[in-house]
Amino acid sequence: MGTNKTDVFIIADNICSPLGRTTQQNFEQIKNGISGVQKHDRPDLSDVPIAASLFKNNEFFVPGTHSYTKFEQLLIASITNALSHTDIKADDPKTGLIISSTKGNISLLETEENNSALQKRIGLNTSAQLIAGHFGFINQPIIISNACISGVMAIVTGMRLIQSGQYDQIVITGADVISKFVLSGFQSFQALSTERCKPFDKNRKGLNLGEGAATVILSGDEKYQGNIRVTGGGITNDANHISGPSRTGQELGDAIIKAMNNAGVKAEDIGLISAHGTATPYNDEMEAKAIMLAGLQKAPVSGLKGFYGHTLGAAGLIETILAKQSMEQNTLLPTLGFQETGTAPLNIINAVSNAAIKHCVKTASGFGGCNGALVLSK
Repeated sequence: MGTNKTDVFIIADNICSPLGRTTQQNFEQIKNGISGVQKHDRPDLSDVPIAASLFKNNEFFVPGTHSYTKFEQLLIASITNALSHTDIKADDPKTGLIISSTKGNISLLETEENNSALQKRIGLNTSAQLIAGHFGFINQPIIISNACISGVMAIVTGMRLIQSGQYDQIVITGADVISKFVLSGFQSFQALSTERCKPFDKNRKGLNLGEGAATVILSGDEKYQGNIRVTGGGITNDANHISGPSRTGQELGDAIIKAMNNAGVKAEDIGLISAHGTATPYNDEMEAKAIMLAGLQKAPVSGLKGFYGHTLGAAGLIETILAKQSMEQNTLLPTLGFQETGTAPLNIINAVSNAAIKHCVKTASGFGGCNGALVLSK
């Protein structure tokens, strides 16, 4: 399977997070064990102190214009950096744009008067048109907002659009910012940890939230032979519960198996799993079961939310980019906070180590029972 498909190459990327404004800065910080997750006293966000990875209050990301919201500025900053490493033209009819976010400008409801103008302004399609206009994209942007698999699903969608011949290259970007609205939602079902989260650990207490943006640029051009490729993807839905994941892990397992079959790889070929690893009791257990059902219990597993918190619509993009870096630099990144297995047994990485990684699986799961997986290959 998968021998005569168009190759889809990652030709540029960017991570813009509290740890740094470029992919390289972010990768170095993680190798050095530096986390963006800190304790914050932010009455504007929460009545109680929170552990989260946040940009400085009122930080500005795009000089010269205040007409963009923080969410839009993050997207613009990230796309600008990624595009600067390519010769891709936004106004090429064969260039696409995909935007991934779970909440977009929803925080404007807290600060602006609720009227018809605001209703339009908070629509993700409004932001998408502004971003497309800023760079001169001529194709209608595609918005993917499917809970916490949005970033992974955006990359899988981009891969499929290039393989179908609709586009030659696609800019895929995602961001989310943390607001009282977002925080209160997670607080309402007691999913947040008051300390830095510990994915897959026996003593995990819940997740941290984080802010960030990331961009991946894909191309089907053979001149990028040698770059890391996106070779497979799988999306499933378990329809288990509005917020609780599947109890068996079967459906995320199915997404992983679909992605591996799509990529033409076997379980023993996988040198890294970049896990979703939210550090909630149910998600981590479900994900561990899914990884075992896909026959990947021996593959090294890395979960990065102890460094970033859960960045929602940006998470799948940030973590895919770091997985790509891991492959290029033959370096496994640690799962910060992990000490003792608290799920079905996996091969959790808890220290920086060297390894040749030919293929990597990236997983994601989200509210409403959505699951996604993709495969990266050297």
